[in-house]
Amino acid sequence: MDEATRPGSAVVFPGMSPCRFADFGKFLLINPFARRLIGEANERLGYSLVDRFRETEGDYSPYAQVGFMLTCVALAEWAEQEQGMSPDFCAGPSFGEKPASVYAGSLTFPDAVWMTAELARCLTEFFATEYTDVVTHSFVRTPEEKLKDALSQLDGKGEWFDISCYIDHDFYMVSVREKNLDWLKQTVRSMGGLSLYTMRPPLHSRAFGALRRKAEDEVLGDLEFHDPLLPIVADQDGEILRTGDQVRTMLLDSIVKPMRWPDVVHTLADNGVRKLWVAGPDTLFGRVRVTTSRFEVVTVNPRMALQPRRRGAGPSRVS
Repeated sequence: MDEATRPGSAVVFPGMSPCRFADFGKFLLINPFARRLIGEANERLGYSLVDRFRETEGDYSPYAQVGFMLTCVALAEWAEQEQGMSPDFCAGPSFGEKPASVYAGSLTFPDAVWMTAELARCLTEFFATEYTDVVTHSFVRTPEEKLKDALSQLDGKGEWFDISCYIDHDFYMVSVREKNLDWLKQTVRSMGGLSLYTMRPPLHSRAFGALRRKAEDEVLGDLEFHDPLLPIVADQDGEILRTGDQVRTMLLDSIVKPMRWPDVVHTLADNGVRKLWVAGPDTLFGRVRVTTSRFEVVTVNPRMALQPRRRGAGPSRVS
């Protein structure tokens, strides 16, 4: 096929789901790409990432977050050599912004390791004293107009809320004060929707401006971001990012702006993307209808990468 008419492809790094060492510890210990990156992570952190990840409880510990980010990057490297992945664009909804920044060449892997660990610290410190009663609740099968009508009831009572994630045309995450969580669940049920899970600490809200400033002052402000070698599609609005400053701003704005996955999908489709490689342990973005109706989706997960590989494969690309 002529290169000019070849359907485009993109690699997507998924948002982080609850993560335990048992989920992909074997991949981290065996896969050659992961093992090389673990060596770099250990050097940057000053301790054994694998040991801390294995010994620390909690699905979103700093070590789990670094391990998830590392796994996504390693899987993308593996897909290049083993599956012939050669994307034209890159995207990373929510947490996926971090590995996307590395893979696109905007942030070095050691800096991304440090950034991920330090952002986890910032979140823990901030939410220990601020917005301690706020949670983010996810649900499906709820049309947007009905949802907005229901949330207007909260607004009419002077109660705070924020739509944190637009995942599909009937799939949302909404942040509310915990005292209103039962009301939200009941309202979703009355509309024929299905509640999924509730996250604490919350995420992606304009109320968290102080956290954005903390993250900029203590973490991202002094990091060097390069112009990406691969265009990144921002998960807040679908904008195509081509400068390092834009990538830094995307990571900071993720704290205070909602994630809009349909906007990313539209930008990719409008730019000729027909195949989507999802590099990472994904339970969401490669499965929702807005994705599967537009693209051929190729899942790249630890289980796949642990299958026997051809001779000659080895680490490449990310440094």
